[in-house]
Amino acid sequence: MFLQEIGGAWRAASQIPQSEPRPCGDSTVQVHMEELKYHYKYPHPGVTTDNVILGFDGQELKVLLIERGFEPYKGYWAFPGGFLEMDESAEEGARRELKEETGLDSAYVKQFHTFSTPDRDPRERVISIAYYALVRISEVKGMDDAVQAKWFPINDVPKLAFDHAEMWRIAKEELRKAFLCGGKEFELLTEGFAKEEVEKIKLMINNSQ
Repeated sequence: MFLQEIGGAWRAASQIPQSEPRPCGDSTVQVHMEELKYHYKYPHPGVTTDNVILGFDGQELKVLLIERGFEPYKGYWAFPGGFLEMDESAEEGARRELKEETGLDSAYVKQFHTFSTPDRDPRERVISIAYYALVRISEVKGMDDAVQAKWFPINDVPKLAFDHAEMWRIAKEELRKAFLCGGKEFELLTEGFAKEEVEKIKLMINNSQ
């Protein structure tokens, strides 16, 4: 009788449908764990990158802004940027966003500050890693979530979205330091510009409001 009960239990277990939960080593469980790879018990902030791009045309120094096409701050101007993807570094994200929103893909970008005020983005808790670059002015166009991209004289910048006015202020401070201190980073930043052009740019940055 005892053996019959054991045999019956074994047969019942063997008839469990294949769709039922399986041992932890099963591929179905592994796929499920992959789907939950970036799900956490506790809240985590979002991370974005933003690009402060200065452009020089030989005479005038300008800054590149994009007009936002969606809320929040729809219709406002902002620095090109966006949310970091899971498989990229901050610099890779900065370069990708720059190309997606303006078409520029060859600029040297230098990280200069991290912005982390809790209420800086009305959508959610967002930390932004900011970069600056210096390029020759060229035609750019709004792409991705940008209505348009446009160069503005550095002393005629419109009202900016989010905390980008503060970002602009700090970017100018850091650029002044870069031009004052020199070094390898400065050489990369000004690569392709003649010495007299660099002096003009330095003067314009130092005199900017």
